[in-house]
Amino acid sequence: MSKAFTKETDQDEDELPSGLALPAGSRNYMTRRGFLTLKSELDTLLKVTRPEVVQVVSWAAGNGDRSENGDYIYGKKRLREIDRRIRFLIKRLESATVVDPAEQTNLDQVFFGATVTICDVEGGEEQTFQIVGVDEANASAGRVSWIAPIARAIIKAREGDSVRFASPSGLREIEIVEVRYE
Repeated sequence: MSKAFTKETDQDEDELPSGLALPAGSRNYMTRRGFLTLKSELDTLLKVTRPEVVQVVSWAAGNGDRSENGDYIYGKKRLREIDRRIRFLIKRLESATVVDPAEQTNLDQVFFGATVTICDVEGGEEQTFQIVGVDEANASAGRVSWIAPIARAIIKAREGDSVRFASPSGLREIEIVEVRYE
């Protein structure tokens, strides 16, 4: 069978990786920083990256036989990837509910956008992280998604509260040491 009639990927174009899927019926909460980061990526893709790739594909198409033209084949594939990412970003930005942590009034309780310092009750070291949207989560940078087990467990807790939750390594009990909004 000719490769011209086969699909390049098995993944549906609009299907999201499981880590980026939101719970059914929930809003797409996002901090202002996360919203601006996604908006900046979308603008770069639309105004810089895509036009450059279109120019390369156009040049490659003018070189003749497209079936063996690597620049053309790779460029078309790259355009599909860029267009898929553009559609994803547009959907995410349209459905975003931007929450500014600095406007939080209940400062001693954990809500979306809070920067929280926790400590294992059994004598572990302290950890600090911010509760953010699914699109801006990055554990190595100290940003945890609001749908992560630890974030769900400490939402509405206050400084000094002990909370038990099921982590991937088993049942943990942590204490909320500090809550702040930046």
